[in-house]
Amino acid sequence: MRLIFMGTPDFSVAALDALVAAGHEILCVYSQPPRPAGRGKKPRPSPVQARAEALGLPVRHPVSLKGAEAQADFAALGADLAVVVAYGLILPQAVLDAPARGCLNIHASLLPRWRGAAPIQRAIMAGDAETGVCIMQMEAGLDTGPVLLRGSLAIGPEDTAGDLHDRLAGLGATLIVAALAELDGLRPEAQPEAGVTYAAKIDKAEAKIDWSRSAAEIDRQIRGLSPFPGAWAEIGGERVKLLLSTVADGSGPAGTVLDDDLRVACGTGALRLLRLQRAGKGAMAARDFLRGFPVAAGDRLT
Repeated sequence: MRLIFMGTPDFSVAALDALVAAGHEILCVYSQPPRPAGRGKKPRPSPVQARAEALGLPVRHPVSLKGAEAQADFAALGADLAVVVAYGLILPQAVLDAPARGCLNIHASLLPRWRGAAPIQRAIMAGDAETGVCIMQMEAGLDTGPVLLRGSLAIGPEDTAGDLHDRLAGLGATLIVAALAELDGLRPEAQPEAGVTYAAKIDKAEAKIDWSRSAAEIDRQIRGLSPFPGAWAEIGGERVKLLLSTVADGSGPAGTVLDDDLRVACGTGALRLLRLQRAGKGAMAARDFLRGFPVAAGDRLT
């Protein structure tokens, strides 16, 4: 098919690669404009733009698609269909209607659960047992369109948002290729009104650990925000990101270190910290962290 691909972050790259490998003609790739990054704050292309350019594909990165000129340029491509995955801009109705067969979205949740910006993180933080990917026919509402194809996978007790991100990206790539191959035979399924939840964008304020919460809740918070933005606590007066943990036995005043192996008391139960990251340093296993940053039983994390 003659496709327009619209995506921005790493999550979208697997789908672009899969569509190219499947033999589809990518007329143009749309991505968010380059953003200042690194110490020099030089504009850095998005992962999708970088991959598209490596594949020799034309790239556009308009700031908005609301203007008549941008919409006319989009329509002039004469696409059969647009594939959208984590693009980052709202698509006006004129854009949704421009391709002959509309726009399909790869969404990383089992709709109607977790519509919105952060479905991977919210699924872990809520304690969901499974998640997945839906291939959805796009319409004007926020992730409200009918679903053409879906696939699910389990969320394991040690899965982080980073782990799920990679597995879901691969699943989405597989499903979009299958959906296009079977498009004429797929029957769009309207989303039920029951069970709708919204995955609000992660707020930085959510990253601070409140040790008065239960160990299970804090564990899900740590895994759901790992690797980015990273849940954090103050250890020895220094802000430290907590990137992996597991629920453990033990009790004590909330935030108190219970042994010399980073087992920390919570409001209910305890948590063993497995992976941490100090500011300006790489992530490391707890045993390596403790070599350069001693934390003893009885210390208090805040």
